[in-house]
Amino acid sequence: MKLAFSTLGVPGLPIPEVIALATAHGYQGVELRTHPEEPVHLELTSRQRQAVAGAFAEAGVTVLGIAGYARVAAPGDDGPVLEELRALLELAGDLGAPFVRVFPGAGATASAADTEAAEEAAVRRLAAATGPADDRGVRLLLETHDSHRTGRAAGRIAERVGHPRVGVLWDVLHPWLAGEQPAATRAALGPHLGYVQVKDVVSAEDTTPVGLGAGALPLAACLARLGGTDRDGWLCWEYEKRWYERAAPLGRLLGPGREHLLRLLADTAG
Repeated sequence: MKLAFSTLGVPGLPIPEVIALATAHGYQGVELRTHPEEPVHLELTSRQRQAVAGAFAEAGVTVLGIAGYARVAAPGDDGPVLEELRALLELAGDLGAPFVRVFPGAGATASAADTEAAEEAAVRRLAAATGPADDRGVRLLLETHDSHRTGRAAGRIAERVGHPRVGVLWDVLHPWLAGEQPAATRAALGPHLGYVQVKDVVSAEDTTPVGLGAGALPLAACLARLGGTDRDGWLCWEYEKRWYERAAPLGRLLGPGREHLLRLLADTAG
C-alpha cells in the first residue's frame, strides 16, 4: 500500500516544507487539509493552484486528497452545500487529487425521522455532485465521523447513492470509539472504501494523538481486514496536531510511523 500523511498534523506549514517532509521520510502522498488557515484553501487563484500542483509533481509526491469540511447531512438548504462540494471538486481537479473528503455533519438527532431526513439530504446532495465529480475525475469520500461514525452508517449512505464517484473514507478512530469492530467496519464498507486514515491515540477516553503503535487503537486488526485491491490503495496518517497543541511534532514521528505501518502490512499480508 502507498503511504501518505495529512497536513492536519503540520498546521499552517508551507507547501515546500510539507513536500520536504514527505520526501525525507518516504511518504508517497499528502492529504491537504483545505481550510482558510492553511496554505491550500478554496480561494486559491488559478496561478496559485498551478504552483501547488507543480511543486508536488516536480517532487514526485501525490496530492492524495483534499480534506474539506462540507457537511452533506447537515440541516438547511442544499444550495450552499452543493456549492461547497463543487468548489472542493474543482480544487481537487486543479491539484490532480483523486479524492475529496467530506463529513456527514448531521448533528444530534432526536428521532428516527430526523436521522432519515439527514440521510436523505446526504444522498440527495452527494448524488447531485456526481456529475461535477465525473467531470473532474474525482471521487467524493464520506468520512466515518460525527453523526455517521461507523462503517455501517457511512456505508449505508454511499450504498443509497449507488454511484462509483461516491465512497467512504475509513477513519479508523471513530468506528472503534463507537464499538464497531474492524471486521464489521470493512464488511460494511464493501466496494465503497476509498482509502484508510490511520492514527493512534492514548485511549478511548483520551484521544490525544501519539505515534503509531504507541497508543490504544487496534491498527493491526484494521490492516488485517484489508485485502485484494485494498492493498493497491492508500493509508493516510491523520495526526490531529491542530486540535492538540501539546502533542509531539509530527515531523519527528513520520519515520518511525512509516516503519511501523510497513511492519504491520507485512505481518497482515494474506
